[in-house]
Amino acid sequence: MGLFDFFSKEKKETLDKGLEKSKTSIFDKISKAIVGKSTVDEEVLDELEEILISSDVGVDTTIKIIKRIEARVARDKFTNTAELDVILREEIAELLQENNSQDVQNSFETENLPKPFVLMVVGVNGVGKTTTIGKLAHNFQKNGKKVVLGAADTFRAAAVDQLKLWGTRVGVEVIDHGMNTDPSSVAYDAIKVGVEKGADVIIIDTAGRLHTKVNLMNELGKIKRVMQKILPEAPHEVMLVLDGSTGQNAVIQAREFTKVTEVNSLTITKLDGTAKGGVVIGISDEFKIPVKYIGVGEKMEDLQVFNKVAFVDSLFKK
Repeated sequence: MGLFDFFSKEKKETLDKGLEKSKTSIFDKISKAIVGKSTVDEEVLDELEEILISSDVGVDTTIKIIKRIEARVARDKFTNTAELDVILREEIAELLQENNSQDVQNSFETENLPKPFVLMVVGVNGVGKTTTIGKLAHNFQKNGKKVVLGAADTFRAAAVDQLKLWGTRVGVEVIDHGMNTDPSSVAYDAIKVGVEKGADVIIIDTAGRLHTKVNLMNELGKIKRVMQKILPEAPHEVMLVLDGSTGQNAVIQAREFTKVTEVNSLTITKLDGTAKGGVVIGISDEFKIPVKYIGVGEKMEDLQVFNKVAFVDSLFKK
């Protein structure tokens, strides 16, 4: 089985295109760094370190990558600068493979999941949270699954209406109580309806911004407790959505959210409009929480299941 056999040619091309800005930025900088150089020496490695950090890979992850390349250069004795993109791909992919998180080949299948599978989605306003939920609903439905959405982000202007529009667009039921209502009661009713109607997947949208961490923690805790009155094990997954175009701000958000609630998976959006795609590598390495989906375009299908090797190949292959 080939490395990308589970990826259709079209999906890989979409991934390549979505990461084009990040890839071009990285290779422009690398090309300048190795002009007149034939081997990967200390000066080249110093330049490479700066390039990775400026591409939002993150300081700690960059240091790990540079150390791996240093060890490889020492082991191989002579390493040509023309091979630098290959070395980068191999060492970064290997580093990420050693992390605790596992890639999933098709996470729009639910055969091995509880029914209904309850997914609670968290993240600050503006990261593409509601759009991600709409695209998730579409992809689950395309795989033959019955989906119910809960509009529990009741504090943000138009959040409920936005989710209802997505529900109409993809043809799934949205449970809502309107604006400025109790989020936990919306979540309760969404679970109730989902169970009664035999839903495979129930996705609960939550508030993107509350006044303090304590408020956020209390609100999310209350939503969980209320859902558990119907389904004791709910939610089965808490997904944090991050905007990849914000670079290191996305890392800061991940740190803040993981402090106040248990996050099981990550989705990183808006990678097609930024040169900061390297942030996915840093986030995957730092948090050891699976990056489950990445957004590489506007279309429904442009929310892709994340695969480390395919991602690194698209980002660093000439």
